[in-house]
Amino acid sequence: MQQDKNGTLFRVREKEKQTDNSPRIVQLRREFAEHPSRGLTPLSLAAMLTDAEQGNLLSQCYLAEDVEEKDGHIFAELFKRRMALSSVPMRVEPPRNPSAQEKKDAAQHQEILEDIPDFEDILFNMTDGILKGFSFIEYHWEKHQGLRVPCGFEFRPATWFQLAQDNQNELVLRNGTTHGEKLQPFGWVQHRHAAKSGYIARAGLIRQLAWPFIFKNYSVRDLAEFLEIYGIPIRIGKYPAGANDDEKNRLLQAVWSVGHNSAGIMPKGMDMEFFEAAKGGGEPFLSMMSWCERIQSKVILGQTLTAQVDSTGSQALGNVHNEVRLDIRNHDLRQLASTLSRDLLWPMHMLNGKSYTGDARRMPRIVFDTEEAEDIKLYSEALPPLVQAGFKIPVAWAQKKLAIPQPENNEPVLGQPPEAKPTKPADSTAALRLAIASLKAELPTQDGADAFSQQLRAKAAPAMNKLLQPIEQLVQNATSLQELLQQLLEMEGKLDESELAEVMQLALSAAELAGRFDVAGGN
Repeated sequence: MQQDKNGTLFRVREKEKQTDNSPRIVQLRREFAEHPSRGLTPLSLAAMLTDAEQGNLLSQCYLAEDVEEKDGHIFAELFKRRMALSSVPMRVEPPRNPSAQEKKDAAQHQEILEDIPDFEDILFNMTDGILKGFSFIEYHWEKHQGLRVPCGFEFRPATWFQLAQDNQNELVLRNGTTHGEKLQPFGWVQHRHAAKSGYIARAGLIRQLAWPFIFKNYSVRDLAEFLEIYGIPIRIGKYPAGANDDEKNRLLQAVWSVGHNSAGIMPKGMDMEFFEAAKGGGEPFLSMMSWCERIQSKVILGQTLTAQVDSTGSQALGNVHNEVRLDIRNHDLRQLASTLSRDLLWPMHMLNGKSYTGDARRMPRIVFDTEEAEDIKLYSEALPPLVQAGFKIPVAWAQKKLAIPQPENNEPVLGQPPEAKPTKPADSTAALRLAIASLKAELPTQDGADAFSQQLRAKAAPAMNKLLQPIEQLVQNATSLQELLQQLLEMEGKLDESELAEVMQLALSAAELAGRFDVAGGN
């Protein structure tokens, strides 16, 4: 016996299960399945469902097994719904505002759950409750590195259980008595899947699927009978008056033989006539079968466009139906998370958690990540303009929307490359500096021109130097050609060109006058 911090005593079974030693319960392993779907009628189905409400779940559970095995459409739709739950990531979350020890315990429980072999099979077996209303899995405990860990998970058939006499929401093991045997704590994952509100006996989908199942089977039987008759002509045998019973039987056998073997014999004097086969088609039967399957798809998946190939509809309508299917998946996952937290995680925390205080509000819980990642391309185009417009968008919100986790333990993250440190100016920048220096050096030099040209150079030199000085400073301080080009573009419109323009205007005027003088002089 174990005792928690509140003094409550409880038993932890190590390397054994409740169903291993009890002789009456061991007998359940030797039971052969029944098949109540054989000869099922609406009257017998109604009686079967009534018995389940009164505590006898056996026939209803066996019927659920038969329905899932015999109806391929129900099996396929249930398999879709059950398999959709096994691929969703799961995590253990500590309570609100957790302490350092509570975070550490949650991480430890996460590792234990991840180390359970084939944990996805446990989830799949739990979803058997979608059809039957409940699904129980038995397990035991083992010690590993100072911790008690759950092991040996085994699915127990729903036919092993019955309703308690004094509580319609409690299930007990069948042991041959009217009271049954109560389930021992710390040894069972007791999943009650509420597909609808109500008692356990009425919570499973079998009560909704049984009726279209039986109507569909009637249509299949009628279609088979129609196909057996259609195409085979009607045979009528005629015997003469006074024929005895032996002759009549021989004629009847001949009629049957001709119908199936295309050959037969009969006494002389008797006659056989053939009439045209029955006209018609199997459309009414197929229509009824299709209606039943659509009802089954709606019951299991909530819609039909993602369930049947022959369904028609727009893409927008298909997306809406797919969202309905996701809503059902998330509803199933919330129920699974609640059961796993109560029957598996909390016992682990009570036995191994150092932060366990007995306060139910400080217990960790299992959560399935059902958030769908948003379109990254759409957000990458929409968020930058909003940020520039002044919107204050939390980084955590954006990461949650895009399903991007926060980095932990200084792990490497994607990012822009670090800015390059200032380096020695590139050759192109140095060449530009030399060109400006050469230009400045050439301005005041003598080239043998006349006095007028020398005066013009002298007058233009101060204005030219004033214009080139800020450009020279940019060239001297630039670290790259790209940076220099950007700064030159920004300087556009800021340079004072008025003095240089005045000198150039005088030069152009003097040149025009000199040209006219030469023309007038005949030069």
